[in-house]
Amino acid sequence: MAAPTEIRQRAIALLEQLPGASLVRAVEFLEALSQESLQGAKTPSPNQEAALVEKIQRLLSISEQERLAYLRQQNEMGVITQTEHQELLMFVERVEQQDVERAEALIELAQLRQIDLKVLINEFFPTRSNVA
Repeated sequence: MAAPTEIRQRAIALLEQLPGASLVRAVEFLEALSQESLQGAKTPSPNQEAALVEKIQRLLSISEQERLAYLRQQNEMGVITQTEHQELLMFVERVEQQDVERAEALIELAQLRQIDLKVLINEFFPTRSNVA
């Protein structure tokens, strides 16, 4: 099969050879094909977007946030027990995994909406995006 560039060049050459009336019909046909391809493009379903938004906005519960803050404080003061330290490490791992899932969801949602990732990040985290 010919490369897309070659096919486009061939189509342009053929269009240039058409008389006026046929050229109008050819353009109408091309517009119809273009419209079909746009309609056939992947449009995000509301459920798909909602699931991605939920991942992006997912946070620890208030009680988990409080426990994590306590464990961090204990660690900083150097009075954390071995059991608490293990719990802290589990929290850190969980938060990092959520960050990965959040980043993946942001990328996927940006692709679905066909917008720049920076725009989407600014939409969800307006204060964070102004830092860098």
